[in-house]
Amino acid sequence: MAAKSFDVVVIGSGPGGYVAAIRAAQLGLQVAVVEREHLGGICLNWGCIPTKAMLRSSEVFHLMHRAKEFGLKADNIDYDLDAVVKRSRGVAGQLSSGVQHLLKKNKVTVIMGEGTIPAKGKVSVKTDKGVEELAAKSIILATGARARELPGLEADGDRVWTYKHALTPPRMPGKLLVIGSGAIGIEFASFYNTLGADTTVVEVMDRVLPVEDAEISAFAKKSFEKQGMKILQKAMVKKLDRSKSKVTAHIEIGGKVETHDFDTVISAVGIVGNVEGLGLEALGVQIDRTHVVTDAYCRTGVVGLFAIGDIAGAPWLAHKASHEGVMVAELIAGKKDVHPIKPNSIAGCTYCHPQVASVGLTEAAAKEAGYDVKVGKFPFVGNGKAIALGEPEGLVKTVFDAKTGELLGAHMIGAEVTELIQGYVVGQALETTEEDLMHTVFPHPTLSEMMHESVLDAYGRAIHF
Repeated sequence: MAAKSFDVVVIGSGPGGYVAAIRAAQLGLQVAVVEREHLGGICLNWGCIPTKAMLRSSEVFHLMHRAKEFGLKADNIDYDLDAVVKRSRGVAGQLSSGVQHLLKKNKVTVIMGEGTIPAKGKVSVKTDKGVEELAAKSIILATGARARELPGLEADGDRVWTYKHALTPPRMPGKLLVIGSGAIGIEFASFYNTLGADTTVVEVMDRVLPVEDAEISAFAKKSFEKQGMKILQKAMVKKLDRSKSKVTAHIEIGGKVETHDFDTVISAVGIVGNVEGLGLEALGVQIDRTHVVTDAYCRTGVVGLFAIGDIAGAPWLAHKASHEGVMVAELIAGKKDVHPIKPNSIAGCTYCHPQVASVGLTEAAAKEAGYDVKVGKFPFVGNGKAIALGEPEGLVKTVFDAKTGELLGAHMIGAEVTELIQGYVVGQALETTEEDLMHTVFPHPTLSEMMHESVLDAYGRAIHF
């Protein structure tokens, strides 16, 4: 049987793959997507989206306990974990079928099965009905990543969970250990802690959320501890002893090993790229620590083969993958004005309570890069809207180049900062200076006014603090 021919074959249908496919189809190319499991990938089915749905439930639960503060009455407050999970799965399901509809609408051929690349320009797909051969002028790898498993800390789905088990929990944890305090670990710690789990977070680095600005990390730690979490920094889980009813964790801290008992452990120690079984080594694709090495335009070095999203390395964010997908589709279609992504222009968002969001350089990284910096800060407690919302805990911090006024970085913690950060992202993309931001009129009363005040503060001009 002759191979079916396409202009582009995309392997993987996550936020990188399906967006690349749609954009390529919009540009008049014949496109196929190969997906082995769920349309929408991990992000939509087992990551970004269902976790946000669960965190929304815990946020509402937390607010219900504060009803009295708002002059409201709510008695016998409780939750149904199964119903929380069911809602989360429903949200994921709705969006997954939305992706299916978008691919169909854009006339993208979807082939469910496992893809390999036996030779340049060829894709072989193992489906339920046998093997399907495809030919393509261009191939886009968007196979994503999975949870990293450390020896001795492997998940079993019963006592030790990955993010997937934590999204469909067999029970509510009583005493929970979360290994790793990056976005995934801290979001699950936040969710289960809010629902009443006695939660301990172990982080090998010297602070929680280690990629964030040091001041934001310190603020976050204080907030988490106030909520009852135990945070162990510069600590390492050496091994886990498992029994039917508990897990004993051997935690090394300050040179000594302590043992602590838990009924549930969530391992969130990073991710590894899905590079195996694709035939990449035989093609001569360079792989570095489970990630495909690419240039700024996501080219792998093998003509016609691109890699986008998590498989192409940090930052491991859905919006980075989508943007790369559009860029590569436009490159393949021969569009002229295609710009590579600047990693510093990509915002990171963590949906714990309080939320954390940032873009660009931290204060320390800016100084390390040789900048003379001006730093501005503004606390939530100085903002009318934050107080009216009952959310007076938080901070906005901005870092500028003292010489040029360029916005080098912005860092926030507090209510809705994951929505606010985009103001600074747009500012950076437009090469905004401190002067432009100072001259911008921010609406009142909004949380966004703090973004203005933080800029003013960097230049000794803050009004409300």
